Amino acid sequence: MEGLDAARLRGVADRPFALCLQVESGRAGRADASDPWSEVDGERGSPKSRHPIFSDKRVRQALTMLVDRGSIQAGIYGRDASATANFLNAPPHFVSKNTSWAFAIDKASALLDDAGWKPGAEGIRQKDGRRFKLVFQTATNSLRQKTQMVIKHACGKAGIEVELKTVEAGVFFSSDPANPDNIGHFYADLQMYTSPLNQPDPGAFMQQFLSDQISSKANNWQARNVTRWRSAEFDETYRASQAEMDPVRRAALAIRLNDLVVEDVAVIPIVTRKVLAGMKKNIQASLSAWEAYTWDLGSWYREG
Repeated sequence: MEGLDAARLRGVADRPFALCLQVESGRAGRADASDPWSEVDGERGSPKSRHPIFSDKRVRQALTMLVDRGSIQAGIYGRDASATANFLNAPPHFVSKNTSWAFAIDKASALLDDAGWKPGAEGIRQKDGRRFKLVFQTATNSLRQKTQMVIKHACGKAGIEVELKTVEAGVFFSSDPANPDNIGHFYADLQMYTSPLNQPDPGAFMQQFLSDQISSKANNWQARNVTRWRSAEFDETYRASQAEMDPVRRAALAIRLNDLVVEDVAVIPIVTRKVLAGMKKNIQASLSAWEAYTWDLGSWYREG
């Protein structure tokens, strides 16, 4: 960074980095998590299937306590990231104050005990003859692999076996319907990704949890809801937010959308990352999170 003043590094965009579960949820909070390992009508991960582990919300809640966001932020992502419990992290008036996160292996273990998952052979939990094993995938990237290891370590202490899977980024983020290893197919129990918010209004951003956006064989796995989570309340709240013209009420509806996703553990937000921009200390420029850094190039000027 020769010629740059570190004090002039500015965070100009928030990008949530999240852990995604195979979850489908109904109106009354019943979870019918889709199963990526079995086929229904020739489709793996079909919304008609039930995940053998994540259908119990207590298990999903336990998993949130096994994600050490603080250590991940401090030890892996550093100053350009903040640990978060929210999926929607910007602009400020859309950020929920109703959520929180905690890293608590003992509490997670107690929840798993209560859900009937008891320690078995080699310390791995079992229930009804099934071993508690999860496949956890993400794109190949050194930071992501370090994050995988932190989560795997905590899960191991709670009696959960985690198999890590890494997929080359070009394959993982591919939209090819014939590619079984991409984010849309989600043939794993957990997957991790970054979901950028590219505009100040979160309407389009939150579409990725709509029921009519569930990624499936019917739409060639092109739809945005890769979690396959489904909530009638979320759909209704989203429609209301799109029709709401009052900015205060609209912000409240956006916060409710975030809270529904977080409370039902459709995703586990980990950190929100800022995209950093640097410039020489005598350059004065306006930066925007929603445009290219040079959007207002004509008004830049040099001091001294």
